[in-house]
Amino acid sequence: MTDSLKTYKAKRNFAITPEPAEGGDEGREALAFVIQKHWASRLHYDLRLELDGVMMSWAVPKGPSYDTHDKRMAVHVEDHPISYNDFEGTIPPKQYGAGKVIIWDKGTWYPLDDPRKALAAGNLKFEIHGHKMHGRWVLVRMKGKGEKQEPWLLIKEKDDYARPAEEFSVIDEMPDSVKALPMPDGPAPTPVARPSASPAAASPAAARRAATTAEQAAPKSALPETLSPQLATLVDTPPASAEDWLFEVKFDGYRLLARVDGKDIRLITRNGNDWTHKLQPLHAALTKMKLPTGWYDGEIVVHDDNGRPDFGLLQNAFDEEHPGDIVYFLFDLPFHNGHDLRELPLEERRAILADVLKKRANDTIRFSAALSASPQDMIAAACQMGLEGIIGKRRDSRYSARRSGTWIKLKCGQRQEFVIGGYTDPQGARSGFGSLLLGTYDKDGKLQYAGNVGSGFNATSLAELKAKMDKQAADKSPFAPSRDIARKAHWLKPVLVAEVAFGEWTHSGSIRHSVFKGLRMDKKASAIEREQPVEGKLPKSLKITNPDRIIDKQSGATKITLVRYYALVASLMLPHLKGRPVSLVRAPEGVGGELFFQKHAEVSRMPGVKQFKQSLDPDHPPMLEVPTEEGLLSAAQMNVIELHTQNANGSSYEKPNRMIFDLDPGKGVTWDQVKEAAQLMRAFLTELELPAFLKTSGGKGLHVVVPIKPGYGWDDVKAFSQAIVAHMAETIPERFVLKSGPRNRVGKIFIDYLRNGRGATTVSAWSARTRPGLGISVPITWDELEGLQGADYWNVANAHTRLDVGNAPWDDYAKSAKGLAPAMKRMYFKPGQG
Repeated sequence: MTDSLKTYKAKRNFAITPEPAEGGDEGREALAFVIQKHWASRLHYDLRLELDGVMMSWAVPKGPSYDTHDKRMAVHVEDHPISYNDFEGTIPPKQYGAGKVIIWDKGTWYPLDDPRKALAAGNLKFEIHGHKMHGRWVLVRMKGKGEKQEPWLLIKEKDDYARPAEEFSVIDEMPDSVKALPMPDGPAPTPVARPSASPAAASPAAARRAATTAEQAAPKSALPETLSPQLATLVDTPPASAEDWLFEVKFDGYRLLARVDGKDIRLITRNGNDWTHKLQPLHAALTKMKLPTGWYDGEIVVHDDNGRPDFGLLQNAFDEEHPGDIVYFLFDLPFHNGHDLRELPLEERRAILADVLKKRANDTIRFSAALSASPQDMIAAACQMGLEGIIGKRRDSRYSARRSGTWIKLKCGQRQEFVIGGYTDPQGARSGFGSLLLGTYDKDGKLQYAGNVGSGFNATSLAELKAKMDKQAADKSPFAPSRDIARKAHWLKPVLVAEVAFGEWTHSGSIRHSVFKGLRMDKKASAIEREQPVEGKLPKSLKITNPDRIIDKQSGATKITLVRYYALVASLMLPHLKGRPVSLVRAPEGVGGELFFQKHAEVSRMPGVKQFKQSLDPDHPPMLEVPTEEGLLSAAQMNVIELHTQNANGSSYEKPNRMIFDLDPGKGVTWDQVKEAAQLMRAFLTELELPAFLKTSGGKGLHVVVPIKPGYGWDDVKAFSQAIVAHMAETIPERFVLKSGPRNRVGKIFIDYLRNGRGATTVSAWSARTRPGLGISVPITWDELEGLQGADYWNVANAHTRLDVGNAPWDDYAKSAKGLAPAMKRMYFKPGQG
């Protein structure tokens, strides 16, 4: 072993590098393997197999493939110590292998023949059992041509785990570290089905063992005073890979967090209100259970005579004289016993919670059990039983204090909260009021009328609600102007929030077939917006691999979220894409991972993405075009997040037909200064009698776009745009800078004219950005600029709020184009100079 590691040690300075010098225990029952993802001078994957006290190592540039036709180069490199299996970190610059290293997979391997003889023969066959790697593989030595390091090939053997490359890419779909996960249990079983993209769907016993181990490794933490709950996103269809999700009943109640610290037990609503005094019987029940310290997450309900949660009965249960039989269903445990569990997978947190409640649960506090059936069957059963719907949660999801796509809700019918802005007089024998006038807030903070509700009341609720409304009487309507509101209405201050079930939304934005369910005391009126399901119809022929893989941790967006977004905006985006050379930004690892910027690509795996027939750039392969919805969606399926376009059409490539000025703020520049800069840019363009259109960048800045008539070549247009920027920087040096680079633009804005060079690109309107939150680039009017809250105000999650506006701000774009000759004359030959 000592001789085997000489090369490893000779290449490293262990006083500088954090890599281990030696050590590590040999596997007693099975041989270990590890694959480390290594961002050195080039990204590659290091396959290491334990044998004779060391880790034999191969560098695999493209990583493993489950396709049996793929022969992946694997360069045999020096042996590593067994202790290297636990190494994850960054090798410092100027050191051998400098760059970031993560543990991409780990587990055990089993040679199918004598491994030493197989290595000598250059044909090592083995089985592997990891979180991502499964089944039979082979390493085959190639005939060398004098290389210092032996070239081998890593090939997947034919078995039930093998999958075509166009269907599944393990490195693209499963890019993250497994360091925090325990070693897989036991030897690799004979596969009965292909592995899912998530390794989390284990048996309950295995989940409990993993949870115990994981909790011990979870960071220690004092119990925080406050905690915001994770919220679910409304969707219109179940996830494609249901095996990666847990499903629970969607309770018709109030979300409630319990902060337990010995005898100090507080009951907190989703908005942070302390309701302990309102829920004394529940408080007493929790006290009696003697729960470990922690934050417990769940929902309180009251059941009707048929055992169904009833929201109306829950409201009555707060009557101090008749407290009612409140039941608290617990479903998550973000903090427990001095540990912060939020980064643990949901399944492990639930296993810990189940163990806590196993001997303590009672009729008042219960564990929210997972349902066992297909999502479609569960939804149908829930609706048949009169329940509200079901909740889906990714088994591997972390606990996020925000609304996230890793928790979803599927409802039987439509139902949401509305602000009560007024009411009508009762008719006939009815007392109190006729119907409630409802509204939701739009993005501009205006209360938009959403129809009325006149059913779902009885004599008691009519009287109680009328008394509450009398205290909120107002002189004028709180709604934005609308022709649909009843003329003889009584107005209210927009304070009260009603929960309403309804059949559908009309095209005018009102609800139909509505039924009042009760008042919400746990939600603020100012936060009530129209709830939109994540949607976007996908072609049946489009197959999305691993649709539930998280691509943005901040928003919880998954791959299918992005594909559905592009389906939603395809008709708006295609006019900005058609005819223009397009560059694709692929992000196989999602936001924060490595990006691949492709101007030329093989299009066989992206139906609908085309190559220009004419040679636009003779020295390079054909450029790409995305002219159809099919092309847009197939690109998203191949992990394309951003689409960038050039400033000319392919049909007249040598003559650009637009200029773009990208306002790129430096450190310390405020959003108000960015908006001011856009107005100054517009003012100077107006002086040159050039049109200026505006769009958000989806990131930090704004794009000012000038449509021009094709007449000048790339160099002339770029030089002219540079002259404009130079003038701005010279005239207002405290605001603008001509040179790029972070140091040059501290406190200033670089107007990026380089976007106007030959081959340069700018992110397309409606494209998502590979930034946390998945902001999108959106066309806007100049009148909207003042009230705009940020360049990433619109994102993949809230894009539906902009669909009714669409491309309207640019309606005059095409007919506004002007030739550059007059503007150039004004720019280069100012009065008094010629």
